[in-house]
Amino acid sequence: MKVKSLNLNFEPFPVLESSRLRLRKILPADAKYFFQMRSDPEVMKYIDKPMMKSAAEAKAMIRQIEADRLLGNGINWGITLKEDLKLIGTIGFWRIDKPNYRTEVGYMLQTKHQGKGLVSEALQTVLDFAFNQMHVHSIEANINPFNDRSRNLLIKNGFIKEAYFRENYFYNGKFLDSEIYSLIRIV
Repeated sequence: MKVKSLNLNFEPFPVLESSRLRLRKILPADAKYFFQMRSDPEVMKYIDKPMMKSAAEAKAMIRQIEADRLLGNGINWGITLKEDLKLIGTIGFWRIDKPNYRTEVGYMLQTKHQGKGLVSEALQTVLDFAFNQMHVHSIEANINPFNDRSRNLLIKNGFIKEAYFRENYFYNGKFLDSEIYSLIRIV
């Protein structure tokens, strides 16, 4: 079987659109909204990473996202509504396993925009990009087992449960479990 090589040149930045959304580059000017999202206890409930404490942390993370993109190690989009380009969420690929044509997807959305199908719409858009532009073979998602909404989103979009790891992640003084889902490119 002949496999295309991974296309990990994300320059110029690939702006993507769906019916309601524009997925664009996360900019330093987005730091305020990025910080609001990453410091919201409801948004961060199942992320299992510390909430941000300052806009400076948001700016540093945005710089890291850009550095990873320029190196071809990952790409993250800011989720915006077409009629208002203010950042309402993020979605992207990180931990790209180049030799195995695999990457991990992650996403988050401001609380007031949840429950409207926006993440599903964004996910479908970036999955198409990953399979048809990046040429990955499989995409994984690592979720907190208590995150029913994320699990349902993944299953709705064709992901299959691959694994359940017991106490494989140490955060906030506790060992936590992880569920791994994957989607394989259909050729």
